[in-house]
Amino acid sequence: MAIQGSDKVNRVIWKAGEAVEGIDWVATETAVALVYNGISHVVMMATPADLEDFALGFSLSEGILQSAKQLLDCEITETDKGIELALTIAAEPFAKLKEKRRNLVGRTGCGLCGAESLEQAISEPAMVTAELSISHDAIQKASSALASEQKLQQQTGAVHGAAYCNEQGDLLLVREDVGRHNALDKLLGALAKKEQNKEQGFVLVTSRASYEMVAKTTIANVALLAAVSAPTSLAIELAEKSGLTLVGFTRTGRHVIYANGQRIH
Repeated sequence: MAIQGSDKVNRVIWKAGEAVEGIDWVATETAVALVYNGISHVVMMATPADLEDFALGFSLSEGILQSAKQLLDCEITETDKGIELALTIAAEPFAKLKEKRRNLVGRTGCGLCGAESLEQAISEPAMVTAELSISHDAIQKASSALASEQKLQQQTGAVHGAAYCNEQGDLLLVREDVGRHNALDKLLGALAKKEQNKEQGFVLVTSRASYEMVAKTTIANVALLAAVSAPTSLAIELAEKSGLTLVGFTRTGRHVIYANGQRIH
């Protein structure tokens, strides 16, 4: 049975000298354009599921919006080339976005998008003020439960997952995408929609903990990021400065604390 974000394809399996034809389910990857008040801003390759969550989470984690209330509308349009997310945002953040775009005109090159200096590329982190007291057992409980909640991953084997877990280790929200940043943005967008009723908790991701993953988590004011794989040196440095508790190599029976471990007991 199809799950949103998957496509059926023909395939041939060769095993033990024999080729067998059949069908398979693969993760959908498509171009998703984010357009703010009629101005195209960026195109991402993403899984076309939970796109309203993605639009909000990306806008918040990239600093385009400061709160969910500044996103006034999100219209999703499918075309033969991909999907367009037409976002209507409030006047103040749109004015800041236009000013930032004007500063980019005429420059070439690649790297950290929108950054024109080292100071902009590696900016001061958002400070985490959220309170959290969590046990090692809760982290292990969440880690053990995540795979069973990743329905798209079970069907395709090709997507990352991001989960928001409470202090007891229960998974409250799960989002998936072919891109690890996208999965986290989807999760943070879904979380922002229920900000008033949000339980204290932490984020668990199936990828490595990079600088960007840590930065997105701190902007959302989540106190702890746990990753299945390793963190990078810059991710650890940012976590230490921002007050984020950073945990890596979160596997059954084991996890490693890299920064601000005082929240874990």
